[in-house]
Amino acid sequence: MFVWLGGGRMLLQLVLGVLVAMLAVMVAAWAFGLARRNGGWTDVFWTWGSGAVLAVAAFWPAVGDIEPARQTLVAAMVVLWATRLGLYLTPRVAGHPEDARYAKFRQDFGPRYPMGMLFVTLPQAPATALLSVSVLLAAHSPGPAPALRDAAALALFLVAIAGEAVADAQMKRFRADPANRGKVIDTGLWAWSRHPNYFFQWLGWLAYPVIALDPGRPLTWLSLTAPAVMYGLLRHVSGVPPLEAAMLESRGEAFRDYQRRVPVFFPSPPKKA
Repeated sequence: MFVWLGGGRMLLQLVLGVLVAMLAVMVAAWAFGLARRNGGWTDVFWTWGSGAVLAVAAFWPAVGDIEPARQTLVAAMVVLWATRLGLYLTPRVAGHPEDARYAKFRQDFGPRYPMGMLFVTLPQAPATALLSVSVLLAAHSPGPAPALRDAAALALFLVAIAGEAVADAQMKRFRADPANRGKVIDTGLWAWSRHPNYFFQWLGWLAYPVIALDPGRPLTWLSLTAPAVMYGLLRHVSGVPPLEAAMLESRGEAFRDYQRRVPVFFPSPPKKA
């Protein structure tokens, strides 16, 4: 067991610190979204807030044989993830109508929208706290650095960042073409997965257990928390389900055909029509 964790007590304290900080961020996101009448700002605040808070957590001083080079690597990965996603989301939210998912919340909640939106926004704070478990275990993992595990984690992370960027760029070009209005993208990475951007975002969180996981140290198995939580959120909660519901409503049979041909999350060759 790591000395710095104090039997897990320090890990718990740091995770609780992340939770408190993110609760403040998400309350600000909720208030700003109400003022701008655009719930999409929730995603923007969560992305930038998570990046900043998790980077600080990675550098947080701890007792034990901690490698500053590893802390720097982990913090840099978090910052790069947040910067890439934040630079994609911020102009889209600022310059476009409210995302279909949040527009549906506005419609479903009706006059109860402010309170309903609060309960949509706040749960993203504990989600970041759970992600921080993997980040903290990786950043404070003992042993010389850089090591092979650090290089492997960085390679996996860069593949994930590149894949997510390519998927987002393909979608942006598709939407910018007036000839594609009302159509469903089924080319490029979107021919292999209905949500390649979500898949690669999930893949990036596997980099932290690559650094932290040591089968001989039971506590390090908690480093799998981030990929498990991110998969659950993207695949079953705030990612795929509301987006596909909105697409079915707006694209109808075209999207049903797409669902029949292309796997929902993990990429694989598409079926023939």
